[in-house]
Amino acid sequence: MALLEIVKWPAPVLDTPADPVTEFDEDLGKLVSNMFETMYAAPGVGLAAVQVGVPKRLFVMDCSGGKDPQQRVVLVNPEVLRVEGNQNGEEGCLSFPGIFTPVERSLRAIVRAQDLKGEWFEIDGMELTARCMLHETDHCDGIVFLDKMSTIKREIVKRKIKKLQKAGKWD
Repeated sequence: MALLEIVKWPAPVLDTPADPVTEFDEDLGKLVSNMFETMYAAPGVGLAAVQVGVPKRLFVMDCSGGKDPQQRVVLVNPEVLRVEGNQNGEEGCLSFPGIFTPVERSLRAIVRAQDLKGEWFEIDGMELTARCMLHETDHCDGIVFLDKMSTIKREIVKRKIKKLQKAGKWD
């Protein structure tokens, strides 16, 4: 197991739609193990492959933060099938350390994905699970949570990041 480096925005890999995963092999298993370790160490509840510089459509998620092994899920080639309702809540992102802002998302999301063996399955998630699946699937599509903010909020966050970059605290 190894901790991977989390890529910070505005790295181009974060704004580019990722490629589908086609090889369900030992290397994929290793990447996923390292992604879980990296996510827990950060700490976070979701981490997409693009956030560790791997341009592939997959993410790991554990909305219990490591407390419940049943919550550990790997979603390969995720597709959002259906969304319902609305929720507005604080959202953060490991590629935007220290930045939290309200983001509107669907209250419920049904996502279809493949597991590490390439078998298709569906997850029906509410609240934090829905938010996490939608946030991470966005990463697979080259969308960051900055893109979900109002223009004013986006500009405030971009200015904050520029200040941090100038101070050498955003590398």
